[in-house]
Amino acid sequence: MTTTTTTAPVVTEDRGTRRARRRGLSPGKRLPASRLIGPAAVLALWAAASAAGQLDPGAIPAPWTVLRSAGHLWTAGTLPTDILTSLERAAYGFAIGLTAGVALALASGLSRVGEALIDGTVQLNRAIPTLGLIPLFILWLGIGESFKIAIIAIVVYIPIYLNTHAALSGIDSRFVELAEVQGLSRFQFIRQIVIPGALPGFFVGLRLGVTGSWLGLVVLEQINATSGLGYMMFQAQNYGQSDVILVGLLVYGVFGLISDSAVRLIERRVLSWRRTLSS
Repeated sequence: MTTTTTTAPVVTEDRGTRRARRRGLSPGKRLPASRLIGPAAVLALWAAASAAGQLDPGAIPAPWTVLRSAGHLWTAGTLPTDILTSLERAAYGFAIGLTAGVALALASGLSRVGEALIDGTVQLNRAIPTLGLIPLFILWLGIGESFKIAIIAIVVYIPIYLNTHAALSGIDSRFVELAEVQGLSRFQFIRQIVIPGALPGFFVGLRLGVTGSWLGLVVLEQINATSGLGYMMFQAQNYGQSDVILVGLLVYGVFGLISDSAVRLIERRVLSWRRTLSS
């Protein structure tokens, strides 16, 4: 009596099939101008609702009405002056906040003494609403430009410090041990290990800081200001000019999108060595 044994066929996958299956888990290729698709869709819905008469023109004017108002303000010279004033305030506050955030993060992240002196104070400052400090800063610095720049700097430095400090604290201790074995100096250790390890967190904080500078500017320019986008919107509120208010909001939005895209571009160039889902 003979018995026959059958073996199941072995299915082998070639390398291309396995690579294609792995690729199915990734987000896919980056779409061209992907960050403009969402705003363009919102603008299209806004225009369609306005054309269909679904929106109250007194509350939400049509996009073409807002563009017409922006053209009038630009021709009159009001809008360029307000934009330059807002950019100047944001730039000064952002530069101070960026410098303070990075310096404090390095001092706190690279030294136990610095961490004991700095981190608790920054965490306390983070827990206090920054805009709630406005009355106190007006008493200290007056009601001019100084307190506006100081508040913007505080809004900027906190996210930069937090994310940079978290990135520094997250550096693997084995890299520190390797640097000690290799006999790296303090400067070489910072340049070759600390800075590359902290850059991802720094760029996250930088993006949040850029956005925060514009958010703070909207409120600050409505306090004893004679120019700026916030002042223009405050004056438009008094006269019921909703189209001018939307002009200011759109300018803020465009500046925020451009600045965030610029930071993202710099991040991709500086961190081109990383292999991430976004790349």
